[in-house]
Amino acid sequence: MSSLKAILKLRFKAAFAKVLPPEMMGADPILRVTEDVRHGDFQCNAAMSLAKVLKQNPKVLAESILAVLDVDDICDQPQIAGPGFINLRFKPAFLAGQVALTAGDIRLGVPLANPLIKHFVDFSSPNLAKEMHIGHLRTTITGDVIARVAEFLGHPVERINHVGDWGTQFGMLLEYLEEAEPGVIAHPETFAIADLEGFYRAAKTRFDADVAFADRARAQVVRLQAGEASALTLWQVFVKASLAHCHELYALLDIRLNDIGESYYNDKLPEIVSELMAKGIAKENQGAICVFLDGFVNREGEPLPMIIRKSDGGYNYDTTDLAALKYRTQDCGAQRLIYVTDVRQAQHFAQVFAAARQAGWAHEPIHLEHIGYGMILGEDRRPFKTRDGNTVRLKAVLEEAIQRAKVLMTTSATANPDKNLSIQATEAVARAVGIAAVKYFDLSHSLSSDYVFSWEAMLAMEGNTGPYMLYAYARICSIARKAGVDLETLAIPKTPIFLHPSELALAKLALGFSDIIADVAMTLKPNLLTDYLYNLAKVFNTFYDRKTGVKVLDKSDPDIFASRLMLCQLTARALKTGLNLLGISVVDQM
Repeated sequence: MSSLKAILKLRFKAAFAKVLPPEMMGADPILRVTEDVRHGDFQCNAAMSLAKVLKQNPKVLAESILAVLDVDDICDQPQIAGPGFINLRFKPAFLAGQVALTAGDIRLGVPLANPLIKHFVDFSSPNLAKEMHIGHLRTTITGDVIARVAEFLGHPVERINHVGDWGTQFGMLLEYLEEAEPGVIAHPETFAIADLEGFYRAAKTRFDADVAFADRARAQVVRLQAGEASALTLWQVFVKASLAHCHELYALLDIRLNDIGESYYNDKLPEIVSELMAKGIAKENQGAICVFLDGFVNREGEPLPMIIRKSDGGYNYDTTDLAALKYRTQDCGAQRLIYVTDVRQAQHFAQVFAAARQAGWAHEPIHLEHIGYGMILGEDRRPFKTRDGNTVRLKAVLEEAIQRAKVLMTTSATANPDKNLSIQATEAVARAVGIAAVKYFDLSHSLSSDYVFSWEAMLAMEGNTGPYMLYAYARICSIARKAGVDLETLAIPKTPIFLHPSELALAKLALGFSDIIADVAMTLKPNLLTDYLYNLAKVFNTFYDRKTGVKVLDKSDPDIFASRLMLCQLTARALKTGLNLLGISVVDQM
């Protein structure tokens, strides 16, 4: 099954083959959904760019294309507008047939990818020894969406939690505990994540203020990297307590991850350095081993080094990321590697990717992609902090979201159209609404942009929010109950009938689901999906509204009644599938 856009693309390709020279027959038709429905449903914008190459009049070329374009079975007579735009409007009967096909398809018309590509998505990846904070939200839920979309398209996906379980923070902790908390070292089984958080803060304060302490902490890192038994024993306790905390939050967020931390690559680091030196990519510089890459300079215009072995013999995350990349491509067969981190790490990954390419570890067509995200800000437009200036804990945010959703459920008439929910059901719905509010609010923003954290905006029952989207789905389920049908087993009419403009508008938008999924998979922008789902919900409201739409529950004409219920079913399934791909669970009642 093909989307509307894909069907048109094939028809234009066939027309191009008849009017364009052989070297241009594969040209992109440049199909766009029209901004004004009065001009049609789709617009082909290719004539202008093609005419420029051919040195022809674009309107004349558009007329030549139109003369051989075979769309009579699916469109009304196409029209040429402006300098050469070709406007197309689908026939209602064709749209109705496509809706029937899509509604009867378990995948809503979304084809499996071909070819299938092994994806490695590196996301969340908190530094251990302290609690996850609000800054981990964007990487965690964005990476999950990217993985879900790839999996939905059939790609094999490895979800990698490259946790910071190695390095300076553990050196600081080891040194601090040896000096200040020797009793704790003697009984490491008593550790809890809250203890580690306090110890970490104290150790960081010492590290920043005391040069001698900082030097001893770095020496502890070298001990750890060398495999000293006492250091490893305490490190294992740190890691166990930290990962238990992380996975408690992952369970609340419904996120699956495979923990493969920095420590996994420890024994591979000397080999990375040796290989890069042997290939002439790395060299010694002031006692350290560095990689200098073309195009990377500092503010003074001097070559910017990527240090892969420090002067004290220790390694850092540059080395570890190179080792991880080589392992994933050479040993695991990764074909598309996606890293979801703070946008400020863009240069780091650009260097890692360039070094890996130069070393021969990631030849084309292996894809290496860094997805950088902006910061979450407070109302003062500074990094989001608690009132006392501390980092906001992610667990506290999620728990507060659920509590606020409970209040919303009991006070908002809009959010509570089904009055017969039990206390247990209300608790489950509040949990779903609270988590959806946090996730959707984040994902609906452009990934590279900062945004201001706002409980009021996040939990609003109107607008492009998680609670509104859950309500939109629940509302369709309520309509189905009133109609006495089960959306899951609804019979699909063979010849549906769409006559009203609101029916046609909803049909066209619902049929665009597969194109949106393809766009998200390619661009890795979850907000494309949130925008689409919100528009779908709005168009459905227009369709269901008696003033702007139709009487969905009117049974006077069985064929029309069945056709409208089919539109309800298709919309509900698109909302549910889309929200699930965003990591959001729907509810049948609110």
